[in-house]
Amino acid sequence: MRNISDIIENFLKSIIELSEDGVIEVQRSALAEKFQCVPSQINYVISTRFSLEKGFLVESKRGGGGYIRIKKLEINSDDQFYETLINSIGEDITQATAVDLLDRLKEEQYLSNKEYRLVKAIIAREVLDLPLPIRDKIRANIFKAVIRIIFSK
Repeated sequence: MRNISDIIENFLKSIIELSEDGVIEVQRSALAEKFQCVPSQINYVISTRFSLEKGFLVESKRGGGGYIRIKKLEINSDDQFYETLINSIGEDITQATAVDLLDRLKEEQYLSNKEYRLVKAIIAREVLDLPLPIRDKIRANIFKAVIRIIFSK
């Protein structure tokens, strides 16, 4: 059985897909009531599953009339997506952030399942058995090399 976070994530993604412009506005309290959970559960889902690395822009306005606006970021071109990925990686990258970017690459069909699993294994902390921050720097270099190959013409 799926957990409540998965259910909330799938619900939000489905209404984003149904929206004409890929943007939704929801109220934290209304979602919490709909799914019979605490508002912090909604915050958790939005912060962990709708990040920039995963292809979403989230804006939040707190207060009585507050809302959460979630926008699915569209890929306008391979060049633009390439630059966004390289900039997101930077000089170092954590395993969690790298996996988020990998998920996006797979979701946007830049990677097959097998390629996804291969890259994920290569950048894992168990493979890069080095102290921080060296591990995150090497992961970034490896990941940028993979991105260059994916986007080479």
